[in-house]
Amino acid sequence: MNDDPIVPPSPPVSSGLAEPQASRVSPGPPASPAPLVSLVGAGPGDPGLLTLRGAERLATADVVLYDGLSNRAMLNHAGRAERICVGKHGQTRIWRQDEVIEEILRHARAGRRVVRLKGGDPAVFARTAEEVEALRAAGIPYEIIPGITAALAAGSYAGIPVTHRRLASAVALVTGHEEPEKDSPTLDWDALARFPGTLVVYMGVTTAHAWTAGLLAGGKDPSTPAAIIRRCSLPDQQVIRCRLDEVADRLTPASRMRPPVIVILGRVTELAETMSWFARRPLFGRTILVTRPADQAEALAGPLRERGATVLVQPAVRIGPPRDWDAVDRAIGQLDRFGTIVFCSRNGVESFLGRLIERGHDLRSLGSLRIAAVGKKTASTLRRFYLRADVVPDRFDAESLAACLIEGRPQPRPVLIVRASRGRDTLAESLRESGWDVEQVAAYDHTDVEAADPEVLHAVQAGKVDWITLTSSGTAKSVARMFAGAVGRCKLASLSPITSETVRELGYDVAAEASPYTIDALVDAIVAAETDKAETDNKE
Repeated sequence: MNDDPIVPPSPPVSSGLAEPQASRVSPGPPASPAPLVSLVGAGPGDPGLLTLRGAERLATADVVLYDGLSNRAMLNHAGRAERICVGKHGQTRIWRQDEVIEEILRHARAGRRVVRLKGGDPAVFARTAEEVEALRAAGIPYEIIPGITAALAAGSYAGIPVTHRRLASAVALVTGHEEPEKDSPTLDWDALARFPGTLVVYMGVTTAHAWTAGLLAGGKDPSTPAAIIRRCSLPDQQVIRCRLDEVADRLTPASRMRPPVIVILGRVTELAETMSWFARRPLFGRTILVTRPADQAEALAGPLRERGATVLVQPAVRIGPPRDWDAVDRAIGQLDRFGTIVFCSRNGVESFLGRLIERGHDLRSLGSLRIAAVGKKTASTLRRFYLRADVVPDRFDAESLAACLIEGRPQPRPVLIVRASRGRDTLAESLRESGWDVEQVAAYDHTDVEAADPEVLHAVQAGKVDWITLTSSGTAKSVARMFAGAVGRCKLASLSPITSETVRELGYDVAAEASPYTIDALVDAIVAAETDKAETDNKE
């Protein structure tokens, strides 16, 4: 029995444009959007840094072409659009630019709205001009939507402002990988060595020896402070501070530091120590597996990300409608014979009341019933249906709810418990022992997910997951089966003592337990455990 938090629906993205006045002429069927190619900057990595305009275009796209530097989470904005990956370093073949352009043109000519999602900003080392030239030549309308480029994001996420009133009044963005067939001369490294400001080098991993040698040969001080920043704004962001003459050895071989990487040269890099906030969050550098059902995972994953964690989501249980509605329908048709109705979770509220309304009833059917909820979140879900819970225990578990009900007024009529298809019978047993007439009905199906996503399974087996969160006994059992012995390589965080008891029965230790039994408290328990560990390590 859990007290599941509410996951509010995401607000629609607004364009900020005024709605057109209604026409007095009856409109015909809505016209399909005109073909359009949107070249959208995805920013440095954090999906929250996508612009509103970019999200709008993704929402109306028919097809999205994205590269490996674009966070796949942004594709959540794309609805049912076709998604085409044009290459990711180290994982898939990188498409040639002419192949990308041909694919854009093919879809646009077919009348589809196309989004080309590019890491960073389309105008900074993104080959946008080539795509624009092809679109113009084909007579296809296009737009360019900016994004945040890595050099600017570094100021906020790595604590390195590229300009500073005392340290650097200018900044130069430089590519470390030039087009070998371009008409204009190659970069003047002698001039860049004399540049009186900050240098930011993009795409310079495999060519690090060449461009650092060029700067040193041009007279750049070997001791110039440098910062190598990988995956800026993402939970596994890395910042390595060194000297210019050490950069090449830190970057090569390329397998040591995979893209995306930028290198910042200049005194501003020394500010990373004092201005950094991103890497100081309590769960930074930790990978946490959230095992809640897919539609409820974000309520836990979001707060963990806010505290710096890399979050993987692998549902251990699946929530669905009951295989047979007969028992629920009978209970709905006989609500007048019950004195109390008890909701054991948010899922039960939504499923039971949804079915009640679907069957042609309304909330008057519950008018004479006393309503009980296992916790505040379940009670909050009831309020969404304009119902107020009469009984809500201070502790969110079956024992506390049973005590509250038994201590209340005498119950001459039966009590109806709305619950999942499986779980403990503690509440029903406690009420029956006190002489109550109890009827239970499963308003939703609760089943195990059979197999983990292969990437998540590999991460757990390889010891790359620091924590696994467990929010019910059923979840704990499913996780133990899904990951087998690899679970013992991770620290386990439990939502309640009942879940913790199940974990221990399975042969594992509990490293953190929520108190009270809420999602927020579970996050706090993980943070407290990590903070205690950090303090212990510092003392040693």
